[in-house]
Amino acid sequence: MSSFLPGPEPLDEEKPQLRMSVLQVVFILIFALYGIQLFAMQILNGEIYVNRAQNIARQTTIINAQRGEIYDRNFDQPLVLNTDSFAVNITPAEVPRDRMSEVISRTAAILGINREQIDRRIPAQYYYLYQPVEIAVNVPFNTIATIAENADALPGVSWQSKPVRNYAGLESLSHIIGYVGNITRDELTMLYNQGYQQGDIIGKAGIERQYDDILRGRKGRETRTVDVRGRRIARDTNYIRESPQMGKNLVLTIDRSVQTLAEKALGRRMGAVVVMRPSTGEILAMVSYPWYDPNIFSRTDFDADYQSLINDPNKPLLNRAIQSSYPPASTFKIVMTTGILAENVFPPEQTIDCQGEISYGDRLWRCHIRRPGHGRLNLQRAMAQSCDIYYWVVGRDYLGVERIVNYARKYGYGDLTGIDLPGEIAGFIPTPQWKDRRFHERWLGGDTMNMSIGQGYTLVTPIQMANMAALVVNDGIIYKPHFLREVRDPLTGAVEQNVLPEILHESDIDKEVLARVRRDMRSVISEGTARFPLNIQSVEIAGKTGTGEVGLQNKWHSWFTAFAPYRTDNPEERVVVSIIVEAVNDWEWWAPYASAIIFQGIFTGQSYEEAVRSLNFQSIIPIQGRRE
Repeated sequence: MSSFLPGPEPLDEEKPQLRMSVLQVVFILIFALYGIQLFAMQILNGEIYVNRAQNIARQTTIINAQRGEIYDRNFDQPLVLNTDSFAVNITPAEVPRDRMSEVISRTAAILGINREQIDRRIPAQYYYLYQPVEIAVNVPFNTIATIAENADALPGVSWQSKPVRNYAGLESLSHIIGYVGNITRDELTMLYNQGYQQGDIIGKAGIERQYDDILRGRKGRETRTVDVRGRRIARDTNYIRESPQMGKNLVLTIDRSVQTLAEKALGRRMGAVVVMRPSTGEILAMVSYPWYDPNIFSRTDFDADYQSLINDPNKPLLNRAIQSSYPPASTFKIVMTTGILAENVFPPEQTIDCQGEISYGDRLWRCHIRRPGHGRLNLQRAMAQSCDIYYWVVGRDYLGVERIVNYARKYGYGDLTGIDLPGEIAGFIPTPQWKDRRFHERWLGGDTMNMSIGQGYTLVTPIQMANMAALVVNDGIIYKPHFLREVRDPLTGAVEQNVLPEILHESDIDKEVLARVRRDMRSVISEGTARFPLNIQSVEIAGKTGTGEVGLQNKWHSWFTAFAPYRTDNPEERVVVSIIVEAVNDWEWWAPYASAIIFQGIFTGQSYEEAVRSLNFQSIIPIQGRRE
């Protein structure tokens, strides 16, 4: 007999139930997580996501600030102002790749420029950029209207207001004012932490560069809500506008009338002029010729003009007043006279016989002023007649190179003046140690003789030459030369900052020595080498001529540095003039005549033309003059 016992149910019948249970739990957990996440997004963090959505749908436009205007010391008419204009941009990544060529061609046609100019600014490797690339500036409104009318056919093309600098002043102000341009990548790398951005306008030279942080102002922003196509919504409750703030206005120390005098007095001669108030260091005029037109940098196609300036052998971008150095020639005899008197190495009344030449070493040294010689001269007459032989002998045999170097440095030679323009150079004062390191040669007596008359290795700038005269006038004090006089509010005109005189250098030279130097400089005008062009009736002038040899036959640099009035109870009315006319010009001895015109104009209020007539210079201006 057999029996059957019930056994356990098969395992495969339990699996579907277990799987269903697990699946139900998983679905419940997923829905729970989604529910929690939705609750968090909509209830807990809803405001955050709403703001993000609004930000994505909002378009921010930068509103460029106008740069501050620049005035001369009279604050009546701007030397630099802003002209309303527009810039056109292309955002490459917003242009369909297959339409890039078409868009560039149509845009170039509307702007009236060559397509190649846009291709240079947007090469193929830029096609992925979402950053706008500026392709044209100084675009008139009617052109912008045409672009707007064709907006559907020009994807990625946009425009913005971009005021353009208008340099409406004198041509000779170009080296002082400078110019502006788009910030470069290298400049952006250095200035990014100071708030500069791609596409910014930045000062490139002169005052525009020196005081860019004051002039550039603060940008504004306009934020609007747009739809998915970027179109602005009519009723925008989230519209925000932050107005731009115009840059501060600058008032310079320049006097427009004196600048005009200096510009016309130098004329189309390679060289430089500095006119300064020694009592404050204020620059009343500075001219460097040749100059250039800074307005070319506001043009879209300025590259060719800029390249021509770079390649010009006359270097018009160079400010010769602070960026070129020359042998000081006989003006250096002011330094020598100071050293001779201060060190008491040779009695000022003792004479030396100038017979026109002396023999030293293996050569004959000729006094180039008068071939027959000046005869017996003391220090005062040697300065007045600019006798080389007197200074050769005293410099070599009594004063010595170390003392000469010491007094040259007391006058500021070999050091920067700290003038508030970029690019100044320091000139050069040689020493025996320098010659040994540079040429592996010892310093010779002939080197000291050359240095004693401002030749050889010595190099100075026109601004340093002006400072030399200023030290003599100020009894040993040199004030830092500067252009900035005031910073003013652009809306109210209120003065926000006054620039006070700053002492650059205070010498220990005895005041009696400097008084004697002033008297000797006056004798140069009253009885010496400059008595014809500068012994004028309107004001007493004291100064020193210089003729720098440059190795060209019958060609010399023409120097003149002077101050006036010689006697005054009001030191603040004194003016220093320093002029260099380079040897490449047809008339090499024009500097004293140009100085006479400037002094005549300043102290009589006459124009250049009136001063020329008063001085009876009409007949000599086109004629080559004599040397010092």
